[in-house]
Amino acid sequence: MCAWRQLPELTGKKILDFGSGFGITAEYLSKNNDVTAVELSNDMIEIGGKKNQSFEQIVGSIETLKQFSDENFDCIICHNVFEYVEDRAIILKEFARVLKKDGFISVVKHNKAGRIMQKAVFDYDINAVKTLLNGGKNISRNFGEIKVYEDEELEVEDFKIAKLYGICTFYGLQDNKIKYQKDWLETMLDIELSVSESDEFRGIAFFHHLILRKE
Repeated sequence: MCAWRQLPELTGKKILDFGSGFGITAEYLSKNNDVTAVELSNDMIEIGGKKNQSFEQIVGSIETLKQFSDENFDCIICHNVFEYVEDRAIILKEFARVLKKDGFISVVKHNKAGRIMQKAVFDYDINAVKTLLNGGKNISRNFGEIKVYEDEELEVEDFKIAKLYGICTFYGLQDNKIKYQKDWLETMLDIELSVSESDEFRGIAFFHHLILRKE
């Protein structure tokens, strides 16, 4: 939800959601836009199981990108994808081709410092903290190794970072039982948004949200 609030105005746009997962973001954006969602895992699509689906869902990967025409999309969503692929540069090259000249890419990615904070404060996993601090592998229970990279590594193929936000600065550090309290989610969302562009808080946010635009 936080990332949705940070997106530029999107109404009547043609959007590509690459690595769409359960289809939650694609469904949300399809209320006012024409959305094409591409997801490698058929299992995730089936688990998402959106009723009355209002967007086009494709099972595919980078080969699917090559089937789209040049300058086809106003916006590309790529949330929590690049950490799990080997060919980030190739995907970005295809994004540059299919994105319109005045379009943008929304990328959500792990932030190393934020992940260490969560392991230390929320998970109480001191061994994992030591591993991450010493450059060890960053592992996700569901998706395997998380190949953490720096924000600036996305500034290729003439893309530049136009906006940089923090996501889950406080959310991931609170006990789950607190999250069921009345109005907790909306209050936390307001707090998260209020610090999302602050350097000091963005530095420890669990995720970074980048808006990339063509030069």
